[in-house]
Amino acid sequence: MPEMTEVAIIGAGPAGLTLANLLQRNGIRCVVLEARDRSHVEERQRAGVLDHYGSEIFARAGLADAVIAGAFREKFLELRYEGEPHFFDGPSHAGGRAGVIVPQQLLVRRLLATFLDGGGDLRFGAEDVALHDLTTTPRVTYAGGELTAGYVAGCDGFHGVSRTSIPASSLTTYTFDHGIGWYTVLADAPPPRHALMAVSRHGFAAQFARGPQASRFYLEYRPGAEDPREWPDDYTWEQLRLRLGDPALPGGTITDKEIVEMRSFVAEPMAYAKLFLAGDAAHIITPMGAKGMNLALADAEVLARALTGALRGADDTALRSYSDTCLRRTWDYQEFSRWFTEMVHDAGAQDDPFRRRLARARFDRLWANPKAAEWFADMMAGTALL
Repeated sequence: MPEMTEVAIIGAGPAGLTLANLLQRNGIRCVVLEARDRSHVEERQRAGVLDHYGSEIFARAGLADAVIAGAFREKFLELRYEGEPHFFDGPSHAGGRAGVIVPQQLLVRRLLATFLDGGGDLRFGAEDVALHDLTTTPRVTYAGGELTAGYVAGCDGFHGVSRTSIPASSLTTYTFDHGIGWYTVLADAPPPRHALMAVSRHGFAAQFARGPQASRFYLEYRPGAEDPREWPDDYTWEQLRLRLGDPALPGGTITDKEIVEMRSFVAEPMAYAKLFLAGDAAHIITPMGAKGMNLALADAEVLARALTGALRGADDTALRSYSDTCLRRTWDYQEFSRWFTEMVHDAGAQDDPFRRRLARARFDRLWANPKAAEWFADMMAGTALL
């Protein structure tokens, strides 16, 4: 006979683990199925910036000490234009609200430990997951087991089985290729004093702290025309010094090289019968503005509250409005990410003087117009749509 649980969660990323912890604190039984092993889940390198409302999710649940203790609060964002520094004080324009730096692998590691320490049921190596009977009593089969559940939460990412289990006739998807590539390297190099993004005629570049003696760098490249992973390390450092406008930028050993896809994707609705999508299973967003993980956490909080109401309060009102609630924030962040992407990439474009001047106008407005600065700071800090 299959095991029974109230909620089956597919995927142990930020969305799935946040949902699992919130449900656990609400007394809701759940089982988390993860196809990969524990070491892969804990060590997967991803950027990690929690905006103000992302960190508030854990504070409201009483999980802040366990999950984000010691996180570094970022005050300034340096936006460098052709080597000239401009420092944007986000908290001063957003009523003191600010994000915190939490590497995603650290956040995941803490969420995982907190869930397991509380007696949570997390099954690694759960391969070949398949969803059945979503309109009646959902069943989840996987190599070595079977579950029946009141509800299923699909938190298994863009390539997972959850979204593809929804009939095509019941789903509308939107995709957009921004036509930009990012090459990212992790290096044993001193971090910048503040998060740094640089615009220049040579292309976009950025540098972020990843520890006391480590930095994550980003370089714009032309997709399809080159593979920057084949660049010699010396050339990578040459490009970083050129685009960051810092000839004295200290180098170091490059320990990781990756390509970041600058694309956007949204699936509507984020629910089908008793299946609810969260995180990358429902939407992909560019790294501009650092909203990807924050959207995943927001989805998890909305879904946890809705499932608790349905299972403990016999009220499925919030569950029925889950998709609409989350999609409002999703599209808001998608628009902001696109706006930000255009500003810092188009401002250095040499092939389109008109777009370059438009982007420069956006850039200058942040320093000349307090209302523009407030809007930018508000979006960076995160929007409260709950």
